[in-house]
Amino acid sequence: MLIIYNFGIKVYHFFIIIFSFFNSKAKKWIDGRKNWRNKFKPDYVKENIWFHFASLGEFEQGKPLLKAIREYFPDKAIVITFFSPSGYEVRKNSPLGDYILYLPIDSPRNAKDFIAIFKPQIAFFNKYEYWYYYFKELNQHHIPLYVTSAIFRPDQIFFKWYGGFNRKILSYVTHFFIQDSQSGALLKSIDLNNFTISGDTRFDSVLDLAKNRKEFPLINNFKAEKNLFIAGSTWPEDENLIANYIKNKYTEWKFIIAPHEISETKLLALEKLLDNKSVRYSVMNGADFQDKQVVIIDNIGMLSSLYSYGNLSYIGGGFGAGIHNTLEAAAWGLPVIFGPKFQKFKEAKDLIAVKGGFTISSQQELNQILDLLINDENHRITCGNNAAKYVEQHTGATEMIMKKVFGF
Repeated sequence: MLIIYNFGIKVYHFFIIIFSFFNSKAKKWIDGRKNWRNKFKPDYVKENIWFHFASLGEFEQGKPLLKAIREYFPDKAIVITFFSPSGYEVRKNSPLGDYILYLPIDSPRNAKDFIAIFKPQIAFFNKYEYWYYYFKELNQHHIPLYVTSAIFRPDQIFFKWYGGFNRKILSYVTHFFIQDSQSGALLKSIDLNNFTISGDTRFDSVLDLAKNRKEFPLINNFKAEKNLFIAGSTWPEDENLIANYIKNKYTEWKFIIAPHEISETKLLALEKLLDNKSVRYSVMNGADFQDKQVVIIDNIGMLSSLYSYGNLSYIGGGFGAGIHNTLEAAAWGLPVIFGPKFQKFKEAKDLIAVKGGFTISSQQELNQILDLLINDENHRITCGNNAAKYVEQHTGATEMIMKKVFGF
């Protein structure tokens, strides 16, 4: 199986190189990993703590733990690695990290050199990404490795008869901090009992964001006295449905759409879809936008605070690989609507169960749910309160991890 693993890594790397000639994200993935050994000179006097995140969403999820460790251990350096450009490019200058870089591709040499250069005292991998050589190297150096906010499903290879090699990777983990009891039962089924059901640190993260919201006077002026619908992290499939609703349904509401991708091509396509009823946030200052029904957010970083201005939300991605972060909107007491691909997201299933979230798979279903929530204010407020209460009741994972790992 190790031969297959190595071959798969090389094939993946090869295709990323090919894509890098015409895809900017792939190019950043490749360029960001070049000559990584020569880019960093860690302070060997300090003991390093290593955090790894797949992408931006995982970073935001793990931020409460990062902040807690930064606060309790100011004398220690923090190394942050990302797999994806969407994480690294946005957070490469984060004050929470002393050394921030792309995770070098998993190989015996890279893992050995990475540990030798940074000398981590302890490592945290958030939610997923299980890399054989890095985990093995940490284990051989007796460096504790914790996986936080982990969640497992029966269909994963770890729990298949042919998943022995993948189970070996899990055996290198010192302790798992998992989100739910089902994950615990699955780990027990493969004789791994080194876990704590701590929940998801994303709940702590969104509550922290809510306490430190940013003010956007232009959005406040745009909303005025009207209700506001916010669609966050949308993809074209989501935007088609929302645009059709805006064009074909009479509503006194205002709308904000924050696309997942903000390339000029994507923004122009969205503007065309909205029949010039929109204005980009970047040109609102000094512009007359009161006759516009939609604001398009053409930057990264505003969305989590934007929800504080909203009355209802839609979270994109549910017609593609999977929905994005529902909890940021729920924390502000907004009912959340999302597409059909939500099964891998425990919080989405929970929000549906507590009647704070709704899933749709067609234009007709979106129209029905929006009509209900827009026209019935009491029902909308009740659903929003259900969502906010759900978030509040599930905080505390960061504190539990700190107590288990550090004793306080």
